[in-house]
Amino acid sequence: MRQVRLATLTLLRASALTAVGTLSLAAGPVAAKPTPPGSTPASPAIQAPAAPALGVQTFGAPNQTLPGAASLPPAPSKDPNADLAYGAYQRGFYVTAFKEATKRLETNKTDFAAMTLLAELYSQGLGVRQDPRRAAEWYRLAANLGDPHAAATLGMMQIEGRGVPKDQASGRALLEKAAARADATASYNLALILIGTGVPADLTRAADLLRQAAHQELAPAQHALGVLYLQGRGLAKDPARAAEWFRRAADNGDLAGEVEYSILLFNGEGVAKDEARAARYFRHAAFRGNAVAQNRVARLYASGRGVARNLVEAAAWDMAARAQGLSDAWLTQAVAGLSPEEKARAERLAADRAGP
Repeated sequence: MRQVRLATLTLLRASALTAVGTLSLAAGPVAAKPTPPGSTPASPAIQAPAAPALGVQTFGAPNQTLPGAASLPPAPSKDPNADLAYGAYQRGFYVTAFKEATKRLETNKTDFAAMTLLAELYSQGLGVRQDPRRAAEWYRLAANLGDPHAAATLGMMQIEGRGVPKDQASGRALLEKAAARADATASYNLALILIGTGVPADLTRAADLLRQAAHQELAPAQHALGVLYLQGRGLAKDPARAAEWFRRAADNGDLAGEVEYSILLFNGEGVAKDEARAARYFRHAAFRGNAVAQNRVARLYASGRGVARNLVEAAAWDMAARAQGLSDAWLTQAVAGLSPEEKARAERLAADRAGP
């Protein structure tokens, strides 16, 4: 952990990825994404975040549909090359996606994209009863036909023992196979495994794999690569490159990357110091429900750094963070002088920001 002192405000940063050896990778794996055919007072420290769990990311997150629209079938396409199965999936019509994928396999027994789609539907329980075992069977068929996305997902299922017997060696072999074909999620997950060994050669390869996935715009990989550059692990320490990868991760929706980039902006580390811009990034992450960002925004409002000092806003963001279990004794003291009316206003704001 390192400390940067800023007049009346201090930012403490910890690794954004939590702890295997000195580098930690919170929760870690990202699931592979199958692709349709043809596509490729004096203020105390503000601590930097431990990364929100990266979790298992589902492929091609379907678009939100209008209320009531989910019961309507997708309109037939006049395009002979249209992928009706994946199109239905993306629009949230899972039963139709299942039927269309099944129909495709009736006419083409080697349609691995349809197999991978069926596997994902079974894996998530979308349009069919959730069945990890059936999902693994379809992933295996697709992987055997050369789909790197299916191989990457099946590899993680074997490592975790989900739907198949736990077999870390076989799972890693599948990840290696998919990573060799430049599958971004396989590269990322394999990098996490290598980082966990702590072996210098593995760290170097992990950095290469993360770079490969990061250039394919996989946000968790961009965040992880930024951490390696920030720490100088597996590659030369370079705060400027760290800042750039955190920014790209943030722009791709990664909350941990967004908060990390905010801290670098605030400190002027690897990027020109800009407290106002840092505050905007913090606020964006805070409105997305990130408790760490909510706490940081509260401290900025209480200190008047990057934003105009506003104790009502400070109290509101503090309440939002506390509702998620992130308490802060300094903020409690900083907003203790609010009037009953101001406190009531802060409570209303906090309730609005808590979401549904």
